[in-house]
Amino acid sequence: MAANDSSVRVINDRVIIVQVFISLFLCINFLLITVFFMKDFFYTTMRYIFFALTLMSDCVFLILTDVLLILIYFRFSIHMSLCLIVYVALSVHTFVTPVTLTVMTLERFVAICMPLRHRELCSTRSALHCILIIHGVSSLPCVVVLSIFFASASHSFYTKSDMCFEEKFILHTWQGHIRSAISQFYFLIMVIIIMFSYFKIMKVARAASGQNRKSTWKGLRTVVLHGFQLLLCLFQLWCPFIEAAVLQINLVLYINIRYFNYIMFILSPRCLSPLIYGLRDEKFFVALRSFVLCGLYKKQLSN
Repeated sequence: MAANDSSVRVINDRVIIVQVFISLFLCINFLLITVFFMKDFFYTTMRYIFFALTLMSDCVFLILTDVLLILIYFRFSIHMSLCLIVYVALSVHTFVTPVTLTVMTLERFVAICMPLRHRELCSTRSALHCILIIHGVSSLPCVVVLSIFFASASHSFYTKSDMCFEEKFILHTWQGHIRSAISQFYFLIMVIIIMFSYFKIMKVARAASGQNRKSTWKGLRTVVLHGFQLLLCLFQLWCPFIEAAVLQINLVLYINIRYFNYIMFILSPRCLSPLIYGLRDEKFFVALRSFVLCGLYKKQLSN
């Protein structure tokens, strides 16, 4: 009995920690999104538009994963048609951030290696076209999985209520294998693009001098950070295989591993975007600081 109480207390603590973690980064993301829309320069520049896109996508992802966590923790059942909508949104936004990171890397590649064509290729119009492409590419894995699901699921599935999680829509083992194969193919392409951009920018950085050299090395560090963020997203794909193997060994160990994976490989990559662009980028940081300090100053005056 004491062991059960201890286990429940640990799980309660973990749920609270996740709520604090998510609430903190949602506040930071909403603050950065507000700053983005306050300056014309930001929403007319491609890399900042993509930065805002990752923030918005991460907010949707964090909110949906948190809602599912709470529903599963308290064993709430919801209608499967609503669960399907949540699954589609979550599945698409699982890929939006890593695909956008890859496009942001290509933007840095064009800016550093093809500076004369940067204005032409990275215009606001091009950014809007890229956003459509990003969402289209991010939707393909979901379309494949749901096409198989719709062909296999019975009509009664859509009318019942049950606990909602992604595995509900994987009816066959081979369906899960197809999903994993598509996901790993995506990330293989992303890794190739990031490595290609890294070595090309490295080559330019070694040949650059003066102010250009400083700017180029800063772009190179940004690409490395994007690669690290993408690597964490890639580990997310391997989590189900590890968890399934651990579940056969020990239930408590499975719960611990699943919690660790959720924090490290699902939440953490989504919380790095504010650090990579929001705090490292000088122009955005200055705008953020001005916004925060101005708000505090006005509050002091009102008091």
